[in-house]
Amino acid sequence: MAEPIAAAALAIEAALGWPNRLHALTGHPVGLFAKIIQSCDRAFNRPHWTDRRRRIAGLATTLLLIALTFASAALAEAAVRSLAGAWAWPILALLAWPAVAARSLDDHVRPILAALEADDLPAARRAVGMIVGRDTTKLDEPGVTRAAIESLAESFCDGVAAPLFWLVVLGLPGAWALKAINTADSMIGHREEPYRAYGWAAARIDDAAMLIPARLSGLLLCLAGGGWRTMARDHARHASPNAGWPESAMAGALGVRLAGPIAYDGVLADKPWIGKDGREAIPQDLARALLIYRRACVILGAFALIVTAGAALWRA
Repeated sequence: MAEPIAAAALAIEAALGWPNRLHALTGHPVGLFAKIIQSCDRAFNRPHWTDRRRRIAGLATTLLLIALTFASAALAEAAVRSLAGAWAWPILALLAWPAVAARSLDDHVRPILAALEADDLPAARRAVGMIVGRDTTKLDEPGVTRAAIESLAESFCDGVAAPLFWLVVLGLPGAWALKAINTADSMIGHREEPYRAYGWAAARIDDAAMLIPARLSGLLLCLAGGGWRTMARDHARHASPNAGWPESAMAGALGVRLAGPIAYDGVLADKPWIGKDGREAIPQDLARALLIYRRACVILGAFALIVTAGAALWRA
């Protein structure tokens, strides 16, 4: 891809996000993925089946979703290129726009910061509960701040770096296949029942798809704010083989500790600290995290343009 599709898609999303009016009118494309996954879950995730059979069913569900998404996006890209010729790239950028979530993530984190700065802890808990899966009703101020920073760092990888990486590598099909994989992992890729066996394939495929983007996102966050030493030391302290890279980079950049014991559905998970020698997070750290995140998005856009220019020179 010699066209600046990735950088243009990031710029469009950074300017517009995903407007509420558009969401009310059309929903979001990942909603279609969710409906497919839910239908397959009801049909094939049978509790009386053996774990082996449920793993095969989950693998088939995930591969079907990826195949349908990849093929549909490939057909769309081919049609646009055939009809628009040299001017296909801005149309493809528009089609890739919903796969990126740079502005959308920023829009979700800013209300948390505003509530913390206003000393409105209940509002901050409600706002952070919109973007994390842990129990938030009893979080104190540092707990809310940590949760927001962790989500911001991890979602920079999932929602920004990863879709743009696969957009550059495989075009529109790559970006949308990645979103399908992410959606499957978030819905069924859990270690708890009823998804321990059925969602195994979704989780493992997501791990593979995020392998390079996770390390890239950690690199970008370090370029934007520092944190190299903490990332090198603590990236493996996360349960995920990928999420530890951006989270440890952000912890090091801010000089705070993240993760640690977390409650899910009333059950305390004794997770290790990331940035264990850092201090307790305060609201000002969330403000700094947003600045680092925005810088990292700008650097990522610059990288996309550099790759585009390099590809154009290689073709020439």
